[in-house]
Amino acid sequence: MTEKIPRLLDSIYLACIWVSGLSIAAMSLIVPWGVYARYVLGTGSNWPEPVAVLLMVTFTFFGAAAGYRANAHIAVGMLTDRLPPPLRWLCEKIVDICMVGICLFVMVWGGKLAMETMIQNLADLPWMPVGVTYSPLPIGSAFTLLFVLEKALLGSQAHRDVVTFDHEKVLPTVEAL
Repeated sequence: MTEKIPRLLDSIYLACIWVSGLSIAAMSLIVPWGVYARYVLGTGSNWPEPVAVLLMVTFTFFGAAAGYRANAHIAVGMLTDRLPPPLRWLCEKIVDICMVGICLFVMVWGGKLAMETMIQNLADLPWMPVGVTYSPLPIGSAFTLLFVLEKALLGSQAHRDVVTFDHEKVLPTVEAL
């Protein structure tokens, strides 16, 4: 049972990585198109900017969730690394509680923002509700919350094969032989 949860979260982690990667790749194509259309073709397209903003928000919140699980986020450990183990453990638990609070805050208020703006449409994309652009906030925060709870209850998962990108077998070099 304890291995089923991390494997399920492995799938969510991979989904976050793919969504983030595809978002930044699409954004990297859309922004130059907007520049090209404006300065080369002489007619600015209305859609590149709002779509790029949506993709950036998606990349940010889904990528943050994946980064938290991989322990790839910015952390200042100068003080906590020098603490005795019981105080270090206490600091970790305080951080976990703060992270749960932040995730819940963004989930609740981001969800309310997304729901309340679903009746409005973007001026440049009249077919897209404004709430769609805010929907990555509660969804990404929910995934981050799952990873925070996983770390708090099961420990860091940064060592899992799906999380590490350098787990491939390294062949010895000629100099090492």
